[in-house]
Amino acid sequence: MAREPARAAAVPPLLVACALGIEKFALRSGDRGGAPAPVTVVRTGMGPAHAHRAVSRALDREPWRDAAVVASGFCAGLAPGMHPGDLIVAEETRDSEGTTPCVGTELLVKALTRALPGSTVHTGLLTGSDHVVRGPERAALLAGGAIAVDMESAATLRTATAAGPRPVAAVRVVVDAPEHELVRIGTVRGGISAFRVLRAVLPAFFEWHRSLLLPRR
Repeated sequence: MAREPARAAAVPPLLVACALGIEKFALRSGDRGGAPAPVTVVRTGMGPAHAHRAVSRALDREPWRDAAVVASGFCAGLAPGMHPGDLIVAEETRDSEGTTPCVGTELLVKALTRALPGSTVHTGLLTGSDHVVRGPERAALLAGGAIAVDMESAATLRTATAAGPRPVAAVRVVVDAPEHELVRIGTVRGGISAFRVLRAVLPAFFEWHRSLLLPRR
């Protein structure tokens, strides 16, 4: 009896998590060409508790149970010399609940450099907070080794890895920095450089995802 050919393993999809409506709008309006698998952009709401709940719900449904997860959106840069529109690629995320290593940081940096020529990309520790941090608190986070801070990435990646083994990453766009501090996050509008950069990141996420799916030699 002839044997049936082996079925190819399904390619896991990609879930991109962000907090704000304007972030989701930027990500969804970007170029989606070249995605190697289904992709969805999930708005979690602000803060670690909202991120945990939304990502847990998303990963509990088909076809997203085995999805690779990228936390994205805006962040606050902590290092002097950072500017709105700079990119942060986390080597790891950290908050009071622990640390989550990111996968394929170098792949993402190269992909973002190709997708956004001329952009500045920073790599390092992305720290989490349960509130918007300012002034001296930002200086303390920088002294502790972080290069940027946001409220959702650490919770997103921790929740994703707790739900099962998968590649995770965090890519954020600096919207304010020590010399460019915003009064409030609500002042972010579509015309600023951070929004334009966020619109252009999806092809780099797809390249990262595709590279992780390739067999290693």
